[in-house]
Amino acid sequence: MRAVLMAGGSGTRLRPLTCDLPKPMVPILNRPIAEHIVNLLKRHDITEIIATLHYLPDVMRDYFQDGSHWGVQMTYAVEEDQPLGTAGCVKNIDELLDDTFLVISGDSITDFDLTAAVEFHKSRKSKATLVLNRVPNPVEFGVVITDEEMRIRRFLEKPSTSEIFSDTVNTGTYILEPSVLKYLPASEECDFSKDLFPLLLEKDEPMYGYVAEGYWCDVGHLDAYREAQYDGLHRKVKLDFTYEEKSPGFWIGQNTFIDPTAEIETPVLIGSNCRIGPHVRISSGTVIGDNVTIGAYANLKRPIIWNGAILGEETHLRACVISRGTRVDRRAHVLEGAVVGALSTVGEEAQISPSVRVWPSKKIESGATLNMNLIWGSTAQRNIFGQRGVQGLANIDITPEFAVKLGAAYGSTLKPGSNVAVSRDQRSISRMVSRSLIAGLMSVGVNVQNLEATAIPITRLVVPTLGVAGGVHVRVHPDRPDSILIEIFDSQGINISKAKEKKIEGAYSKEDLRRSQIHEIGNVSYPSQVIDIYSTGFAKHTNLEAIRNSVSKVVIDYAYAVSGAVLPQLLAKFGCDAVVLNASLNQTSISTDEKEALLTQLGHVVEALKANFGVQVSANGEQLILMDESGIPIRGEILTALMVSLMLTAHPRGTVVVPVQASSAVEKIARRHDGKVIRTKANPTALMEASQANPNVVIGGSWEMGFIFPELHPGFDAMFSIAKLIEMLTVQERSLAQVRSELPRVCHKTYTIRCPWTVKGALMRYFVETHPAENLELIDGVKIIDHHNDSWVLILPDAGEPLVHIFANSDDREWVDENLRKYRNYVQEFVEKEQGVEASKAEAVL
Repeated sequence: MRAVLMAGGSGTRLRPLTCDLPKPMVPILNRPIAEHIVNLLKRHDITEIIATLHYLPDVMRDYFQDGSHWGVQMTYAVEEDQPLGTAGCVKNIDELLDDTFLVISGDSITDFDLTAAVEFHKSRKSKATLVLNRVPNPVEFGVVITDEEMRIRRFLEKPSTSEIFSDTVNTGTYILEPSVLKYLPASEECDFSKDLFPLLLEKDEPMYGYVAEGYWCDVGHLDAYREAQYDGLHRKVKLDFTYEEKSPGFWIGQNTFIDPTAEIETPVLIGSNCRIGPHVRISSGTVIGDNVTIGAYANLKRPIIWNGAILGEETHLRACVISRGTRVDRRAHVLEGAVVGALSTVGEEAQISPSVRVWPSKKIESGATLNMNLIWGSTAQRNIFGQRGVQGLANIDITPEFAVKLGAAYGSTLKPGSNVAVSRDQRSISRMVSRSLIAGLMSVGVNVQNLEATAIPITRLVVPTLGVAGGVHVRVHPDRPDSILIEIFDSQGINISKAKEKKIEGAYSKEDLRRSQIHEIGNVSYPSQVIDIYSTGFAKHTNLEAIRNSVSKVVIDYAYAVSGAVLPQLLAKFGCDAVVLNASLNQTSISTDEKEALLTQLGHVVEALKANFGVQVSANGEQLILMDESGIPIRGEILTALMVSLMLTAHPRGTVVVPVQASSAVEKIARRHDGKVIRTKANPTALMEASQANPNVVIGGSWEMGFIFPELHPGFDAMFSIAKLIEMLTVQERSLAQVRSELPRVCHKTYTIRCPWTVKGALMRYFVETHPAENLELIDGVKIIDHHNDSWVLILPDAGEPLVHIFANSDDREWVDENLRKYRNYVQEFVEKEQGVEASKAEAVL
C-alpha cells in the first residue's frame, strides 16, 4: 500500500521557526515532524511513500533522500509553479496511485492505528474514509457528523464558535480509492475538504468516518508546537526516540557531557555532543538539541532548544523556543511563549517578554527589554477580529501602535491609490485611534476621506456615495465603556466578510505590509456635505408629509452621544416636534447604571409633557429603547416584535430578517400580513448581508443590535427608526401602547451559563447526537424544535466569551420554564462531567 505524505506547507503561523524550514521539517523531540510520520507508516508496514512538496522542497529531499535509512522507499512530487492544494497535489500524481492509498499530513503528530483504519475502510467498501478524532476546541478544524453506520452526513470546514455542532474533526488523514480522483480537475488548485468531499457527498458515494483512538496534535501554531513536545516526553503519544533512555524519562545522546553538579528533573531529552555546565538546573519538559552548550548556573524551565544553540551563564529560559544556532548571552531572560529565530543573538541581561517572536538573524542589544516582535515591526495575537470587528481595552489592547499597524495591514489588502472613508464617535480615545489608523493607511499608499466625528449610520450611507473601496469606524464599544470597537466596511457599507478579515489578519501577523515611497504616500481629505447626503437619503425614504402633519410629540434622549448633533437638525428640518434631552457631547462614556438613570428620567419627562412616546438612542446612533406614553419602557423581544408589526402593517407581504434567537412572535406577526421571515446567524454581518441579498426586505435586525432599513443603507439606524416610527404611528393612527397590546403573546426567556472553550464543541455534538435530526435546526448553535406546539430551545455558544446562551420560546410559559431549567441542567452536568474527565487526565499525567 502506498502513502502520500503532504509536506508542502510553509507554516506561516509557526514563524519564525518556518522562515527557513518547511513546516514538516520543524523538529519535535529533535527529529522532524515528517520523520515521526514516516516512522508511523513504517510501523504499519506502509513503506512506499510519495511526498508532495512546494515550500523549500530541497530541505526534505536532502534529509530523507531515497528513504532507505528509515527502511522505506521515498519519492517526491514538487508543485513547481503554484500550490495545488491538498487534493490538487494528489491529483497531480494520480498515475502513481492505482490501488487503495493513504493520504497523511506531514505537519501533525499522531500514533493512530492506521492498520485498523485501513481495515475499517475495506470492510465498509468505502470510496473515501476520513480518519477522525475528538478534540476539545474544534474551531480550527473541519467538523464532521456521521450516522450510526459511521457514514458521513455533514461537515463544516473551520467553523466559527457559534457554528460548532460537533467535536469530531477531520485529522487530514484519508484512505482513498483511486476512482475518487476522477472528480478532481487536473493541474488546478483544489482541496479535499472544500472541493472533493462535498462533491462525493452530493454524488452519494460511500464516504465514511473512522474515529481513531490515540493521540493527534495538529502542530498549527506555536503553543501546539510546544505542547506536542511535552506530550511526547510524557509518553502521551507513541514516538520513536532517537536517543538512549539512560533512566526512566531521561533520554540522552552520544558524547554529551553533564557536570555532576547539574540538577535534572525528568522527563528531559538532551541530544548528542552537548555540554552542560556546573550548577545548571533543568526542569522536566525540557528538550535540548544536538551540539548545545549551556553555561554555569543556567536555569531552564521547559524550553525547546534547537541544535547548535549556545546559552551563557545564569541565563533563564521559561517555556520558550530557541532556534538553530542562536546565542543567548549571560544573565539574559527569555520568558514563556517567546520564540527566538535561527542565528539570532540575545545580548547580556536582555529580556524577551512573554509571547514575543524574534525573526532569524536578529540581534537584541545587551540590557534591552523586548516586548514586541522583532521583524521590522511588531505583531499581535492570531485572531484580531472578533464577533463584530476589532475590539479590546482602550489604550491597553487597542493602542496607537496597534492601530497604525492595523491600518497598514488593511490598506495592504487594497490597491495602491485606493480611497477609504474613516469616521469615529466624539470620544478623545476614538480620535486618537482613528488618527493612528489613518497614518497606517497613508503609509501604504491609501487615500483617506476623513468624516471625523459622526454617527455610524451616516458613515454607512455615505460610503457608497463616495466611491471608496471601504470604510472604517472607530467608537467606544456599545456594551463596554472601557473598550474600543473598530468596524471595517466594504464599498457598500456592510461589515467585511470573514474571508477579508482573515486576509487582513494574515497581512498583520506575517508583516506583509506594503511600504510606499514618499511620492506614493496617501492623502487625507475632508468631504463636505456629509450630513446633507444622509439627509437626502433620509428624506427620500420617509413620508415627509406624514411627519410634517403629525401631531406627535416625541422626547429623544441622546445620552450625550454624537447622534445628538445630527438628528435634531434632521427632525427640525422635517417639521417634527421633538423635545431633546442630553444632546451635548461627552468625551467619556456613560456607564450602564447612568444610562438606566437617564431612561428613568426620560419616562418622567414623557409623562410630564404628555408626549406620544420617548426614545433613548445609544451605540453611536445604532440602537434604541422606546418609552410609551405612560412612561413604560419597550425593549427586548417586545421592541423587535413591535417594529416588525409596524413595518409589516405598512408593507404587507414584506420580508423580515431577524437573528436565529429572536422570538417566534415575529413569525406570528408575519402570518397576519402574509409576510416572510428569514433567520440568520447571531452576528451583525449576517443580518446586514441577508437584508441586502434578499428581495422585498422591509426591516432587519433586532433589539440587541438595532434595526436595518435596507432601502436607506445596509446598517443599523436608530435615527431613521425614530422617523419611521413617527411616520407609521401617524399614518396608522395608533399609539405605541395600542400596537404593543396587539402583539402576539409569546413567552421568550434566556439563561447564560459558563462553559469553557474546550467543552463547547463536545457540548454541541452532545445535543446534535441526542436529538432527532428532524427536530434540529443548525443555522447558528443548535436549535431543538418541538413541532407539536411550535416551541423551541436554542443552545448558542458565545463567540467572544466562555459562555453558552440558552433560549426557550413557546406560547406556554410553563413549557418555557421547564425546558429552560432542563437544558440548563443538561449543560451544567455536561460541563462538570467534561471538566472532571480533564481533571482526571491531568492527575494521571502528574
